[in-house]
Amino acid sequence: MDPPPDSHRPRLWLFSPFLLPYRPPPLQVYGPHTHPPIEGSSNHPRPYHPSRPIGPHTKWSERADAVRNSFIHAWENYQTYAAGYDEVLPVSGGKVNNFNGWGVTLFDSIDTMWIMGLHDIFHDSLEVVAKSTFVLDQGSFAPFFETIIRYLGGLLSAYALSAEPVLLSRADDLGKMLLPAFNTTSGLPSFAVNTVSGETRQGWSGSVLWAEALSNQMEYKYLAHLTGRTEYYNKSEHIMQMMYTADLPDAGQFPTMWDIINGEPSNHQFSVGAFADSAHEYLLKQWLLTGQSEPKARELYLKAVDAVLSNLLYITPNRQLLYVTDTIRKNPTHRFEHLSCFFSGLLALGIHTMPELSLRDIELHSWAAQGLAETCWITYADTKTGLGPDVMQMSHSYGPSSDDSSPQATGKWLDAITAWENGGRQGNAPGTTEVQREPDAGKRDYYALKGSYLLRPETVESFYLLWRTTGEERWRERGWAVFESIEKHTRTKYGYASLSLVDKLPAEQKDEMPSYFLAETLKYLYLLFTDEEIIPLKDWVFNTEAHPFPVFNWSPWEKKEYNIFL
Repeated sequence: MDPPPDSHRPRLWLFSPFLLPYRPPPLQVYGPHTHPPIEGSSNHPRPYHPSRPIGPHTKWSERADAVRNSFIHAWENYQTYAAGYDEVLPVSGGKVNNFNGWGVTLFDSIDTMWIMGLHDIFHDSLEVVAKSTFVLDQGSFAPFFETIIRYLGGLLSAYALSAEPVLLSRADDLGKMLLPAFNTTSGLPSFAVNTVSGETRQGWSGSVLWAEALSNQMEYKYLAHLTGRTEYYNKSEHIMQMMYTADLPDAGQFPTMWDIINGEPSNHQFSVGAFADSAHEYLLKQWLLTGQSEPKARELYLKAVDAVLSNLLYITPNRQLLYVTDTIRKNPTHRFEHLSCFFSGLLALGIHTMPELSLRDIELHSWAAQGLAETCWITYADTKTGLGPDVMQMSHSYGPSSDDSSPQATGKWLDAITAWENGGRQGNAPGTTEVQREPDAGKRDYYALKGSYLLRPETVESFYLLWRTTGEERWRERGWAVFESIEKHTRTKYGYASLSLVDKLPAEQKDEMPSYFLAETLKYLYLLFTDEEIIPLKDWVFNTEAHPFPVFNWSPWEKKEYNIFL
């Protein structure tokens, strides 16, 4: 459905740049039986070369170059001190195998190399990829979720960008070796799998996290499209069918845990945090990735967002900070995770790619996107290091009220929105006003439950998506402030280190540099500072590990095979 002409659209209160027209591009469909690619074949994907600015340096091009240099520093130290291992230890210069022992830092960051124009180290890395077998000893297991998003996602993205055949070959190998994880009574994936024997084991909870179940569809559907292996599509789509038909007591409130035997919910927690975050992403993103050909996924995304806005968004009583929490049996915990800061960017992406949304949905999603990003930013700006804590407990002490449904009584964001609208919409929408830095920890309206900074990407990810969808420069400036703090407090001789406490100086560094720092945090910062949109949102969709996949259209035989009908 096309949006009405601008002259007929009511004036928006916020973020009209979200409504830039979006149409999935008429991309070439790569035949499922054409690999290994034949040079000169029309089905051979051409390498995609993100443009780099030519001409005089600008403030932003210099900042992008600074991020690029930071990536080089991290990569060269990994190569020098930990090549062949998963991660370098940035304080001691040691090395560690903590994600299968296959060299996760290389696989997770190889597409970042290509995007940053670091083609020499990219091609040097292909030898490691070519020689990788992904074998595990008996009794060892690859965590399904992390292996999918980091290894498989990295391979597929690097292949889409570079068209190097070896990347697809290894992705196909790994995709097949991970398939036994789906061999459960329900079809929900096991926590981990041995890539040689196919033996599986369950995780600490005994259940399947919603994020684990719904964070493989982008990877396996794209791999099915490239290889023609129908089992890739069928295994991952089976889980989507379970979600479409799930009998939930409350619409859109998908629990965070599911029974691996009967495929039913096994707890009463509703969240966008650690157990659920990427599942929310993939509802929208798999619809975008497959040329908007799977409307049921889009419908689930919108139902889940409605449930989040209605049940999980609250405002603190003093600084009016908007935050997203979780509920257990409908009772809010008022915890706010750094991981949940992705949700602001997801809302922005949804508005940008669905101009047919109702005006009401556009307003609510826009206000929520802005307000959550403001809070994520201020949790950085408040601290002594300028970096945000990992988990916060938000203030929810409200004054007495004669009306138990009033915003003063509930703290719910939608109640505050209703009161604001009933009062004539005076000033900014609740929770969207910029607040000043508060150096006094006792006056912040929150305190840190986990005061560590783990080099996470979610806040700068949302800054990037807000910048690209609204054009508002403040998100770039805030991203630069975050990057300066990263350089000042986390840089070491051997890379970059997580911090134990964000409100302590001098900062105490932890001896760890997660691969996602190179895959996500530095990539999003680089893209935030480039003036050109070198990975256009209309053509590419980022998986939850920031690996961009190209939007594609199913071929006629695929639509028939998979029963895909609009």
